[in-house]
Amino acid sequence: MLTPEQTAIVKATVPLLETGGEALTTHFYAIMLAEYEEVRPLFNQAHQSRGTQPRALANAVLLYARHIDELGALGALAGQIIQKHVALQILPEHYPIVGTCLLRAIREVLGAEIATDEVIDAWGAAYWQLANLLMGAEAAEYDKLEQAPGGWRGARPFRIARKVKESAEIISFTLEPVDGRSVIAHRPGQYLGLRLTVDGKEVRRNYSLSQASNGRSLRISVKREPGGVVSNYLHGLPEGAVIDVFPPAGAFVLEPGTEPLVLISGGVGITPTLAMAEAALVEGGRDVIFIHYARNADVHAFGGEVDAWTREHPHFKAHIVYEEGAPEGAPSGRPTRDHLHAWVPVEGDAYVLGPKPFMGFVDRTLSAMGLPDERRHHEFFGPAEELA
Repeated sequence: MLTPEQTAIVKATVPLLETGGEALTTHFYAIMLAEYEEVRPLFNQAHQSRGTQPRALANAVLLYARHIDELGALGALAGQIIQKHVALQILPEHYPIVGTCLLRAIREVLGAEIATDEVIDAWGAAYWQLANLLMGAEAAEYDKLEQAPGGWRGARPFRIARKVKESAEIISFTLEPVDGRSVIAHRPGQYLGLRLTVDGKEVRRNYSLSQASNGRSLRISVKREPGGVVSNYLHGLPEGAVIDVFPPAGAFVLEPGTEPLVLISGGVGITPTLAMAEAALVEGGRDVIFIHYARNADVHAFGGEVDAWTREHPHFKAHIVYEEGAPEGAPSGRPTRDHLHAWVPVEGDAYVLGPKPFMGFVDRTLSAMGLPDERRHHEFFGPAEELA
């Protein structure tokens, strides 16, 4: 339990985190990944090299320090962290490693004159306050996933039943459990955690589920990234190969509603919107506006599925925009205000996925159109960042 004095010390470090938090978290990751081999599979090295993981952690630490005495102000952050941890199977034994490395990074980056024993003790108490909160919530989530119909705990072997080339970059993998039993119902928008061994090293990755729940199988759709260790490995696996799968997780999910559902995606951001659209169409009762931006026809995935929904469901409307090579008379280019004003009803619920600049533009435009915060939703493939 944090004392009032320790709370005051943590809050007093906020100005330091505002100016040097990213340097601190970068050093933290350097220590941990160099010295603790057992946690390396939990982190995507591409996010480290681009700085997105340290930046996201710095923002989270700063938010926590600001609200150390009013944890309710953290809003959705705790839930997002818990779901990411569950997808990767973060366990109680990982928390002492993180705490040790974080306190050491604080000492080494800030220096002994600033990071006194009192400061380190205060941050140690603050860390374990948050760690205990997360561990309790994650334990409850693991129990819930295990006890649900078709659920399980930890890794479960799934066989690649089908591989389908959706575009020049994306392949869909339909996964069926080796044990032949049922599969837990996932919420549209959630993702799977995979545990793989690539070049003799364990790696873990999350991939969005691109199909509504059916109780028998799970479908993920993976874009091959240039130099991507895991995406290239998955693309090379044959049908019949067996991989370890963790239960579905994720806080970015389709919420019930009757207002028009607006799904706006760029590139591989289309994958979770497919599950959302399919679930909404099966349930019925609301209009679905599906807006997707692709570079060109070669990389445009799932055109057949979307065309079929357009033919079969009068309440489904699709707008597909190519940046290059658009059919004559069709809209082209990147998102514009004119596109969004023409296609998005201001009373709708909008879910947006794609590259960060794409989401930033769409979110600002929807806000300017009058779509309130609670009706605008977005998700990052990787560490959460600011859209500004």
